[in-house]
Amino acid sequence: MKKNKYFRNIAGLIALMAVMLGCSPQMDTKPDIGLAPTEDQLDFSITPGTNDFKFVIKNTSSVVGIPSWDLGNGSKSSDAQAVGTYSLPGEYTVTLTLVTRGGTAVKTKKITQTKTDYSIFTDAKFVFLSGGINAVNGKTWVLDSLAQGHIGVGPAGTAGLEWWSAAPLAKKAVKVLYDDKINFKVNGFVATLTNHGVSYVKDFQKADPAYTNAIINDADYMVNFTPVPGKWFIEDKNGKSYLTMSAAKPLFPIFDTGAKDGAYQILKLEENLLELVATGSDGLAWHYQLIPEGYVKPTVTFELSATLTANVNEYAVKLNNTVIPAGLSVTKVVVDFGDGTIKESTDYHAVFTNTYMRKSPYNMTVTVTTSNETIVKTKLIEIAANHPSYVPFLLDMMVVYNDFSEVALAPVNGQDCGVTIKDNPSKVYPNKSSKVAFYSKENQQWANANMQLKPGYRFDLRLQHIFKIQVYGKAGDKILLKLENTDRGGNAWQTGTADVIYTIRKDNTWEIAEYNFSGVSAGFDWTGDQFTGDIVSSSQFNHDFYNVIRIMCNPGVGTGTHQFYFDDISGPHVEGLKSATL
Repeated sequence: MKKNKYFRNIAGLIALMAVMLGCSPQMDTKPDIGLAPTEDQLDFSITPGTNDFKFVIKNTSSVVGIPSWDLGNGSKSSDAQAVGTYSLPGEYTVTLTLVTRGGTAVKTKKITQTKTDYSIFTDAKFVFLSGGINAVNGKTWVLDSLAQGHIGVGPAGTAGLEWWSAAPLAKKAVKVLYDDKINFKVNGFVATLTNHGVSYVKDFQKADPAYTNAIINDADYMVNFTPVPGKWFIEDKNGKSYLTMSAAKPLFPIFDTGAKDGAYQILKLEENLLELVATGSDGLAWHYQLIPEGYVKPTVTFELSATLTANVNEYAVKLNNTVIPAGLSVTKVVVDFGDGTIKESTDYHAVFTNTYMRKSPYNMTVTVTTSNETIVKTKLIEIAANHPSYVPFLLDMMVVYNDFSEVALAPVNGQDCGVTIKDNPSKVYPNKSSKVAFYSKENQQWANANMQLKPGYRFDLRLQHIFKIQVYGKAGDKILLKLENTDRGGNAWQTGTADVIYTIRKDNTWEIAEYNFSGVSAGFDWTGDQFTGDIVSSSQFNHDFYNVIRIMCNPGVGTGTHQFYFDDISGPHVEGLKSATL
């Protein structure tokens, strides 16, 4: 009885295995994500809007997907329901692109406009931008390269100047930006970008199929590119005005940041000033300031005076010989003394004083806001000795220098590589930060991300000599961290520490890389100049010496693309230097 039951169980098991084996081809197939949509499954309605020139365009497709629109008038939209403005007679092609799990489909319809909105020809925004109907050749704009903030970037939803505001001629060395221009004609609403065959774009835009031969230049990229004329329009949405542009190839106001839907919010538009902000393809706010080609702005002039008073380490700052052209005014003066002290006044005759406590050189910045521009001047203040009441404060602990989300003791830049702030690719332990840094080099041996302390501040290795960063990348990639002294300018490498390298252990996993500089040598022994076998034990190297951190991926490898994410740059406490909020 038991024997028969045993064989019946075996027979049942064999039958079950046969069924499973018979099903195995189906089990091995890829999951079904659905078929690609077809044009006949797509549809959209076009209905009159609030006036004769606005039309409501709504996705009514029988399949679910993410719509995007080319409204045929120079505007694009990624809203489920778009509103298009058609101010001139003509036939406009509206294109719906629907993306589903299975693929993409496209459907087009025509809008025929028989009426003319004559108000746009007298609307100040249209006239200021294009020159109006009397400007047969339109109006040409260039970046306001002499103005502070002619390009900039900040958090989404801002004016795009909080994180970086380009100083006058900040990008002069790239040689392919300030001679570009963009023209707007009201006749046909034609926009034309002139770039002399080469454009300047953000690193996250360089892979656009319209671009070739991308070469890094001052953290961003030069690309070979032949633009084509496109369409422009100004539309009002939710109480804000937007300049929209579209063409068969990228179309942008001089510098390509991948503006969402080709839309640029108009912050200010006057006869001789165009100020815009756009949401770039990186999700951040990018700022633009342009002026008409050939326009020379009237400007307030002044001399900056900073003199030592009779009090210890006290400086008095004021504007001398101020000349204000007719029609202009000075609205505010702000003095940043470089030690964390900031004072301001609406009176340009005001005298600003500050007492410096710590021995150091300080970069003082004076910002004068006028009715037509912002003028920035700087002056180096050398404080030779600590104030008698100053007490040094050095902690025996590590601090975070930059976490790319909240804290920035000093900025991190790229040399021969791109260093950008991006969303954390894996918000899990040990790194749940929202933002992190992304390093990318192409065909560069010694490309590095670098963080330089403010003038007068140095790393002190006497109490703490370990540095750490979090890294996320490809297993086997080598991440170097070294220290340098910039006092030798272009020969700073001669002061560098010997290589301390961390090798990434796992693919795409946050790891804590530790760099212990105890017993690490620095300098070059064959020169007999500035060499030590141990920077921690050497009084020449362990304090008042190093002021730069350099981070490299696969140093010495000069071919191919090498990338990784990093975060939480940390190390010894820097005496006297306070962290700043990003």
